[in-house]
Amino acid sequence: MASSEDTEESLTPVDFIQLQQYMEYSSLRVKDVMKEFQAGGRLVQHRFGEHIDAVGFSLFLKTYLEVDYFPADFCQRLFNYFQNVEHDGSLKSPPSKGGEVFLRDVSCYFSVLEEGQPREKLEFTFKLYDKDGNGHLDSSEVDRIITQMMRAADYLGWDVTELRQVLQDMMTAIDVDDSGTVTLEEWVKGGMTNVPLLVLLGLKMTERDGQHIWRMKHFNKPTYCNACQSMLLGQGLCCNCCKYTVHSRCANKNLDQCAPTFVKSKKEIGEAAHDWINADCNSNKCQVCHKKIKTLAGKCCVWCHEMRHDDCVSSGLSSCDCGSLRDHILPPWAIYALSKEEDTSLLNVTLDGHKLQIVPVPDTHPLLVFVNLKSGGKQGERVLRKLQYLLNPRQIYNLSNGGPAPGLHFFRNLHEYRILVCGGDGTVGWILDAIDKAELQVNPPVAVLPLGTGNDLARCLRWGGGYDGSDLSEILKEIESSSLVPMDRWNIQVIPDDPKEAGDPVPYEIINNYFSIGVDASIAHRFHSMREKHPQRFNSRMKNKLWYFEFATSESISASCKKLKECLTIECCGTPLDLSNTSLEGIAVLNIPSMHGGSNLWGESKKPDRVNVSEEEPYKVITDPELLKVRSQDMSDKYLEVVGLEGVIEMGQIYTGMKSAGNRLAQTAQITIRTHKALPMQIDGEPWMQPPCTINITHKNQANMLMAAPTKPSGFFHLK
Repeated sequence: MASSEDTEESLTPVDFIQLQQYMEYSSLRVKDVMKEFQAGGRLVQHRFGEHIDAVGFSLFLKTYLEVDYFPADFCQRLFNYFQNVEHDGSLKSPPSKGGEVFLRDVSCYFSVLEEGQPREKLEFTFKLYDKDGNGHLDSSEVDRIITQMMRAADYLGWDVTELRQVLQDMMTAIDVDDSGTVTLEEWVKGGMTNVPLLVLLGLKMTERDGQHIWRMKHFNKPTYCNACQSMLLGQGLCCNCCKYTVHSRCANKNLDQCAPTFVKSKKEIGEAAHDWINADCNSNKCQVCHKKIKTLAGKCCVWCHEMRHDDCVSSGLSSCDCGSLRDHILPPWAIYALSKEEDTSLLNVTLDGHKLQIVPVPDTHPLLVFVNLKSGGKQGERVLRKLQYLLNPRQIYNLSNGGPAPGLHFFRNLHEYRILVCGGDGTVGWILDAIDKAELQVNPPVAVLPLGTGNDLARCLRWGGGYDGSDLSEILKEIESSSLVPMDRWNIQVIPDDPKEAGDPVPYEIINNYFSIGVDASIAHRFHSMREKHPQRFNSRMKNKLWYFEFATSESISASCKKLKECLTIECCGTPLDLSNTSLEGIAVLNIPSMHGGSNLWGESKKPDRVNVSEEEPYKVITDPELLKVRSQDMSDKYLEVVGLEGVIEMGQIYTGMKSAGNRLAQTAQITIRTHKALPMQIDGEPWMQPPCTINITHKNQANMLMAAPTKPSGFFHLK
């Protein structure tokens, strides 16, 4: 039961953490939203002088966080908080008039959360805890802090069994003068150097090269603390990059640094030296003397992961070859810090002020990695963490922090490198667009680590339908042996018949996978609309499939796209497509042989009895049904395949393999579609409702993609 202090006007650390998590997925800034409350803005009717009403506050949150749904109870707590907050942050003033809040209080709060340094955020949290507003945290408030932090840790999914004592020790350490109370200055000064507190509150430390990137971890099996060398079982801290492990109570000690990720001057370039760190080698063998390494008696190289006894470190080779992932790793001796005079660009400046430049390493293909944390739930976070250990953190980019431009700029001078996109098909499209706009010296090949569901492009490139948690080092080795495949990309232009008629925005201007009109787009549009309103109902693959099945069932009953042929006309390279003898509810325009999470709508082609169309003979369009039977699909041939769908049941039959394909209508190098009524459409899985329009699809360019090698048969019964 909540204490009397936990009133509805209170904000808890859980609320604070939730807000930061919401903001991680938003690309807007407070200043962008503030424009909507100014003259001419779409939300100006909710502003009354310096105040906004409850509806305006809710719209502020939804606009700023880019969500269609925000929990009503959470929104109300935030609104109540701002009603009771003074401009200095205390909670002593009476509520503002008429159920309104000060707009500048709201904008200031979120501005600090999005742009503030740890110091500013610590000041905010101090004011959350200082309920009597006297500038000190007394013993009762400190107890309340510990209770609230326990709740926050529980919310984050941490094991809290041993956390209370750690928090009590931490709060005692912050009280520098042993007065029994904690001042704002003590809180900020202690918090800035208190690793467990910063990790718990989700605040990032000012990153310096050689600084550990900590995360809380629960150790189910006994391990050893690298600081005090005593056993660690339960809650501890672990560095993502070097696996340096400590008790929470030891995190603030004078610890060994993490491995540097670049060298400080050009003179150090090419000096390929091991970087040893104390490690629990788990009885692995020493690479020098080949004897087992006892507990706490060994070291591990951060880059090649070679293990040696402490006494054998100086005996073996001093040069590091980066181990089995050498082809992918961008080692620190290939990155050096520039002087201010050497480069004026701001895109490759580290948080501690260094401007970096890459020097090519012969016979390697460093991997530039982009991770979309929004894809696949928490999969993106786990992948990011694992890759920070396997590779150099300098070559891994969280797309939530500035998108792909900084990474592409950093690698701009390299001629031999690969890109790995960790995300869904939409993320791949985002990266391909960014490559086009970056005007790079080379067109780097792109591999995909599919996160989430769908992932039709990843399926076609043999990377699978979704990452299953398997060993990432093995996947990186598969990338090394992959082959280059050019992939067609297509421009799509949607011209409304009446520009004034309201419709949803067209999601993309480029097609990488497919475009469709009708039944499948209708299902996707319903699914998308429901997920935007209630994201908490779509938090697992199984739930998503059940929802999709429900919408497909209702679509089969309503048949909203029946008699589609009466609502549109299709021209392929100027040749009208005859739909008079068809009964279709959907049209799909395909670039790749996968749709709807693995359905091949074009199907397998028959081998021709005779050569009807020479493979070398150029053509613009084929509509003859007999010729279409022998035409195969190829993502590199600069042609699109047009397929008709009879309805939901046929879609299900194709997906389950009960039917081999849809109705082949055409293979064409260009297509024009004219619609006469509002119809659901989708591009690469992103649906929208489109009023009557003309759609032109033309070839844009080809992207260099990486295709995994075919999987080897696993047994006798897989032989064909």
